[in-house]
Amino acid sequence: MKVDITKYGLIFVALLVSLSAVAQKDVRKNVRKGNKAYNNQKYSEAFKFYNNAVKENPQDKEGNYNLGNTFYRQKQWDKSVDQYQKYLTSETEDPIKMSAAWHNIGNTLLQKKDLGKSIEAYKMALRINPKDEQTRYNLAVVQKMMQDQQDQQDQSGGGENQQQQNDQQNDQQQQNQNKDQQKKAEEQNQPEQMSRDNARQMLQAIEQDEQETQEKVNRMKAEMQKQKAQNNRRNNKDW
Repeated sequence: MKVDITKYGLIFVALLVSLSAVAQKDVRKNVRKGNKAYNNQKYSEAFKFYNNAVKENPQDKEGNYNLGNTFYRQKQWDKSVDQYQKYLTSETEDPIKMSAAWHNIGNTLLQKKDLGKSIEAYKMALRINPKDEQTRYNLAVVQKMMQDQQDQQDQSGGGENQQQQNDQQNDQQQQNQNKDQQKKAEEQNQPEQMSRDNARQMLQAIEQDEQETQEKVNRMKAEMQKQKAQNNRRNNKDW
C-alpha cells in the first residue's frame, strides 16, 4: 500500500497554519492586554504582556514598538533605545511609524543628556518624514540647548583666560615693585657719591683743621719756652 505523501503533507501544513494562527492570536491578545495596562499607566504589567508577545513573535512590530515605549516610561533609557532599533529592523514599509521610532529615540537620548546623538536621531526622523512638526520643534529646542552649552563653555574658558592674564599682569607688577624696593634698599646702603666740589671742600676743611692744629701746637710750645725762661731767671744759682 502506498502512502499518500501529498495528503499527509497537506495535513502538516494545515496544522502549522493552525498553530501559527493560534500563536498569532496569543500575540495579539498579549498586545491588547499590554496596551490596556499601558494606558492605565501600569507599565510593569504592560511590560509583561508586550514581552510575552515578542517572545511568541520576535518580529511583531506593535509589540516591539510598544515595548520600547514601556522601557521609556520606566526610565530604562538604554533598553528603550535598543528596543526601538530592534523595531526598525523589522519595519521597512511605514515611514510614519519609522519616523516616530526615530523621534522616540531622540527623546530617549535627550533624557540621557546625549544632545549630539539626540539631534542626529531627530534629523533621521525628519529625513523619513519631513512634515513632522513635533520632531522639527524638538530638534530646534535641543540645538538651542547645545548652543547655549557651547556659549557657556566659551564664556567660562574666556573668563579663565582673562583671569590668567590678570594674574600674570599682577605677578609682573609685583615683581617690578619688588625690584624697585630692592634697588632703593641697595641705594640706601651704598655710600653717597661725592662730587668734585664736595671732595675739594672736604679736603680744604681737613687742611684748615691741620693748619689750625699746627698753629695751636706752635703757640703752646712758644708759651712753654717763655715760661721756662722766666722760671730760669727766677731760679739762678747763687755761687
